[in-house]
Amino acid sequence: MERWGRIVFRILAVAVSLIAVVWLVLWYFIPAPPSTITIASGLPGGSFEHIAVHYRDRMAQRHVTVNVRLTNGSLDSARLVTDPNSGVDAAILLGSALSGVKTSELVSLGRITYSPVWFFHRGQEPIEHLSQLKGKRITVAPVSGLVVREVLASYGVTPQNATFSTLAIQEAAKALTSGATDVIGFSQEVNGPSAQSLLRDPTVRVINVAQAAALTQLFPSLNHLVLSQGVIDLEKNIPPNDVNLIALTNAVVARADLHPEMIYLLAQTMKEEHGRGGIFHRTGDFPTNTDPELPVAAEALDYYRNGPPFFQRYLPFWMINDVKRLIALLLAVFAVVIPLFSYTPRLYHWFLRIYLTKLYRRLRGIETELDNQLTAAQVEALQKNLENINRAARFLPMRHSDLFIDVMTHIRLMRMELATRLAAVRG
Repeated sequence: MERWGRIVFRILAVAVSLIAVVWLVLWYFIPAPPSTITIASGLPGGSFEHIAVHYRDRMAQRHVTVNVRLTNGSLDSARLVTDPNSGVDAAILLGSALSGVKTSELVSLGRITYSPVWFFHRGQEPIEHLSQLKGKRITVAPVSGLVVREVLASYGVTPQNATFSTLAIQEAAKALTSGATDVIGFSQEVNGPSAQSLLRDPTVRVINVAQAAALTQLFPSLNHLVLSQGVIDLEKNIPPNDVNLIALTNAVVARADLHPEMIYLLAQTMKEEHGRGGIFHRTGDFPTNTDPELPVAAEALDYYRNGPPFFQRYLPFWMINDVKRLIALLLAVFAVVIPLFSYTPRLYHWFLRIYLTKLYRRLRGIETELDNQLTAAQVEALQKNLENINRAARFLPMRHSDLFIDVMTHIRLMRMELATRLAAVRG
């Protein structure tokens, strides 16, 4: 009985060790998602910071902490998210900010909003064509400056016939209202603080880009938008007429090594935040499942096309990874246990046969002892040993096997022989 207890203990020890090893392997290959991520959001008070704060509030409901990291603009955010040592996991960027940045370690989660390229000028002189900006003092923002300069160059406005300078958006707006510059060009969402302030300022005018459709054909990264009359303020009729605009798009990018579950969660958050309609887009237009600059993460594509995965629909975010590990562990256990069940009868009979063989060897040992000259006490000891063998043999359920029958027959013969020897010794 003790021998069988040791065998069962060893089997259980092996099973527990196997489960522990499988769990550690799953822990390595199915790592838990982080509970905290950092999103670079651009300048303080900007529209991207506003978006990032909304992301933070939504993800907090799923017990994920979002650190909003302010930067010096989209160019700085792009630099940080491409740096593996910066601690930044994702960033909200103006689409053109990735130009010239190493993007092999990044994936896109799609474009989230339009960011119109605004041209504002000071004075009452109507500007109906961008070529009229020749000879003007033109201030551009750093991030969108390349796009603004390329667009103006297509109209023949270059540093050779105009004065260009670069300032941050807020400083550029102040320079325009103070008269320090004639024209400013920058990209910002329609609800951005600088755009709203300048649209409502009676001393400046937004330039209507009449050839916006043609520009989108010349510059595929641009989009043609129309700011409808009165859409900013119906009571004050701002703007007083329809305004044609060109626009970039804003993107959310993440490091390619960000946990897949976190990609799913970010995609879900973006869908909730940007899925509604706005001034320039209809419900469902954003976030997009394409990006002209980066490959879109497979998890984000899956979410946009098919909705949330099965586990995200019914389980809290923090529980999903543990459930996946448990399922993988159960599959691994079944893969071992099911074949083991088919071999269990054979294995069981093999163990019994080994055990009976050991008993048979003990019988042969008693038979060998009988060849010697024995005292009555020695014969009685052999009889006790024989009865122990008999009890051990009868404990086994393998009563139909040939080996069992042989052992029991041998025991009966040996019992008779020991009784005869004991009688002879005593006589």
